[in-house]
Amino acid sequence: MAQDPYKELGVARGASADEIRKAFRKLAKKLHPDANPGDKAAEERFKQVSAAFDIIGDEEKRRKFDAGEIDADGRETARAYGPNPFGEGAGGFRSANFEGVDLNDILGEMFGGRGGGQRGFGGGFQGGGGFPSRGSDVRATLEIDLEEAIAGAKRRISFSDGRTLDVSIPKGAHEGQVLRLRGQGSPGRAGAGDALIELTIRPHPIYHREGENLVMDVPVSVPDAVLGGKVTVETPDGAVTLTVPKGSNSGRTLRLRGRGLSDSRGRRGDLMARLVVTLPETTDPELERFAESWREDRPYSPRSRR
Repeated sequence: MAQDPYKELGVARGASADEIRKAFRKLAKKLHPDANPGDKAAEERFKQVSAAFDIIGDEEKRRKFDAGEIDADGRETARAYGPNPFGEGAGGFRSANFEGVDLNDILGEMFGGRGGGQRGFGGGFQGGGGFPSRGSDVRATLEIDLEEAIAGAKRRISFSDGRTLDVSIPKGAHEGQVLRLRGQGSPGRAGAGDALIELTIRPHPIYHREGENLVMDVPVSVPDAVLGGKVTVETPDGAVTLTVPKGSNSGRTLRLRGRGLSDSRGRRGDLMARLVVTLPETTDPELERFAESWREDRPYSPRSRR
């Protein structure tokens, strides 16, 4: 039975999907057989980390492994599917194109775009008499609105070769998420590569991000701050009524749970509503008289509070 895939990749069980991808890419570049010709130990280690990523690099398989539904070899508990989850193919390896990581990309980084020397992924052995290779992937960045990240949307993106693609932004998309459009990359004899679209969320005029949480300022009148009250607040999911506690000062923060951005597992953060006590834009004589009387009868300095 294979080792714990988290230990194989050197990540904690609570690691994010992005942390797992980065750990695998680092190990794959270091251990790939083309970078270690004739090194059987590196080749075996490469198989192990690849098999580990095949488990926890896939959201559904990771869920099943964490729940004990499958073992570290990807086999359902108490039922075996074979001793080698990574498989054997031409050159001893199966074509590997994991969720969010394409080994052809890693090989390109290692060998200057030469496709990983003789032993290639996705195309078997390259060179004379070898199998035809798949076309390369193309990459692009798509900037989306915060509301599109939360609710999902349809967007059209243009590539430098003049092509346009319609992209479905999933509900709960997160910063740095990569969408894979299969078969939409560069053409090749064994089929086209994929288009990899990385999402970035543009700054918002009302909310600013702190991780998966959103923070906004909520203006509150003096009477509502002193006596308490109800104010209407616009959230990314629509307007809600917020209860302002009696005696609220500027800077007090109220939490609206589950109205922030989603993380890599689809869990939403919170919206933090920061109260800002606000005076009327025009001078109110009655308010001035009250303030003068208060200052004379009830001396008070907020700087003296501890």
